[in-house]
Amino acid sequence: MRQRQEKLTGSAFLSKLEHSMKILHTADWHLGKKLDYFSRLEEQREVLAEISEIAEREQVDAIIIAGDLFDTFNPPVEAVELLYKTLRRLSNNGERPVIAIAGNHDSADRIDAPDALARECGIIFVGYPKARVVPFEVQHGYALSKTDDGFIELLLPRHNYPLRIIHTPFANELRLKQFLGLESKEQKLNELLHEHWQTVADAYCDEQGVNMLTAHLYMLRRGGEILEEPEGEKPIKVGHADLIYSDGIPRQIQYTALGHLHRFQEIGGHPAPVVYPSSPLAYSFAEAGQEKGVVIIDAKPAQPVTYAKIPLKSGRALHRKKFLHIDEAVAWLHANPYALIELTLVSNTFLSSAELKRIHEAHDGIIHIIPVVKSEEMIEEKVQSINLDQDIDALFKDYFQYRLGQEPNHEIMQLLNEVINSNTETED
Repeated sequence: MRQRQEKLTGSAFLSKLEHSMKILHTADWHLGKKLDYFSRLEEQREVLAEISEIAEREQVDAIIIAGDLFDTFNPPVEAVELLYKTLRRLSNNGERPVIAIAGNHDSADRIDAPDALARECGIIFVGYPKARVVPFEVQHGYALSKTDDGFIELLLPRHNYPLRIIHTPFANELRLKQFLGLESKEQKLNELLHEHWQTVADAYCDEQGVNMLTAHLYMLRRGGEILEEPEGEKPIKVGHADLIYSDGIPRQIQYTALGHLHRFQEIGGHPAPVVYPSSPLAYSFAEAGQEKGVVIIDAKPAQPVTYAKIPLKSGRALHRKKFLHIDEAVAWLHANPYALIELTLVSNTFLSSAELKRIHEAHDGIIHIIPVVKSEEMIEEKVQSINLDQDIDALFKDYFQYRLGQEPNHEIMQLLNEVINSNTETED
């Protein structure tokens, strides 16, 4: 491999040294994910195109994707195709490195599988903890100059100093035993990772380069608030045994690029930023109203980094809406056509088939309809006694009124009589 850090002097050297490095941090793409039965693939195409446009507009030098590229171990073909096309665009034909690590939704084998071909396009996949990436050089692009277990160093065309990245993909208990040497549950994962990260940082992360850590983990500040994992997400945190604390990040690290939690947040607990960038789309109604985005990091050796969250505009907004009248619901649905909705309808009676049809015809993005039947009888908080000497029809009507707050209609009573009067087969 030819030496990529050319020997410059005078103003040319100072220009490259003073020019800061820009890195785009994103995570939790969950390609192929559905909201109940509703496919999000077209929205994912739009938002990944927007992320690519941001990378080009900001002229970033590298991209880090901190896990959960796919939503399942066996994603649909369309999701795989979308990933590879997007990463190729982000890499700018190898001029810009893209580092993508596996998350808890990803198959580590699937992430690692295209590695040889991906390197030709400037894409670095890391599926397993402590993986050692083979050094390589992209023609007219960048070079991977140093590598070790869980570590890479990159030489970029526009800079006279390297980018160092300590990488830790998601690790379940089996992977921890195999790759990190976890011998027992009593040996805390937090201590094991801190020891590994510190060893690597002491060996490679001096003040002559930009030093970063990327991981797909549930991490928080020691003594801080327990952060909620996303609704519908495969949980990483089980009790408090496997919590990873940010004070275990080596002091040499200038920025920690995390993945797993879908809301943007800097968790603190370390002198440098420790950031979850958010998922690019809202993937559950618990995320309704959250602003999604990517993070652009501005870094120089031996200096504090700065970063900015860039909001993403693509994708259908998620709404949880509650209405007391059908007309109000229909009017809102017509006024907000590009949305996905969990709709709660409160009424004194059950919704008729005609009312349900009217609601569904008003919008193509209704995911759930939750009917809430309120009863004036129940408001009185008066439980009436039931006369057990009544006939079956009267008993059923009393029970129906007690449970649902209204009289059963003619169709329900007719169905009850059909069930009661139906002939049952008996053995001779």
